[in-house]
Amino acid sequence: MPAFTVPAFAARRMLAATGITVLALAATACGPDTAGGSGGSAATSAATPPAAAATSSAPATGGTGGVRLVAVKSATLGPVVTDATGRTLYRFDKDTAKPSASTCTDACAAKWPPLTAQDAVQVSGVDSALVGSVTRPDGTKQVTLNGWPLYRFAGDTAAGQTNGQGVGGTWFASTPEGKKAPGTTGQAASPTTAQSGGYSGGY
Repeated sequence: MPAFTVPAFAARRMLAATGITVLALAATACGPDTAGGSGGSAATSAATPPAAAATSSAPATGGTGGVRLVAVKSATLGPVVTDATGRTLYRFDKDTAKPSASTCTDACAAKWPPLTAQDAVQVSGVDSALVGSVTRPDGTKQVTLNGWPLYRFAGDTAAGQTNGQGVGGTWFASTPEGKKAPGTTGQAASPTTAQSGGYSGGY
C-alpha cells in the first residue's frame, strides 16, 4: 500500500512541476512579444529623427532671392539689360551718374519701380565692375549700372516688353554698359501720350 501511495504522490508532484514549467515557458514566450512591442516603439522613435532632419534641411522660404542683371538682345532695341524675370530695366535722364542720384520718387516711383537690392547683385553678360548702388531718399539701396540708377516700368506686363523706351523723352532701356538704348519703339514722347497716358511731368 505505501508502495502504491508514494508513486501517486510523486506523480502529483511531477504534474505540478510540469504545470509550473509550462507557465514559466508561457511567461518566457510572452516576453519576446512584449519586447517586440517595445522594439516596435523603438523603431518608431528611431524613424523620427530622420524625418525631423529632412524638415530642417528643407529650403528656407521668404528670403530675398537675390537680384540679377542679364544682358539680352532686344529685337527692336539691340542689347539691353533685364532682371532675372526678363523685365527690361531703364535709366532716367533726370538722374545723375556721377555722383549717382535718383530723382524719381513718389508718383514717379509708382510708375517706374526702382530696382533695389540689399545683397550682392549677380550678373550675366554684364561687367560686374559697372554695378553699384545708391541710397534713395527712403533709405533703400537702388542698383546702379555705370552710375545710373535702374528702374522697371509698370507699363511692361511681360518679359521682353520695352514699352518704357522713349517715354517723356527721358526714359530709355539700359544697355549692358549702362548707356541709353537707341530707338523709340516704346511709348515715345508726344503731347498726347504724355497727358492721356498719365506720364506728364517728364515721367
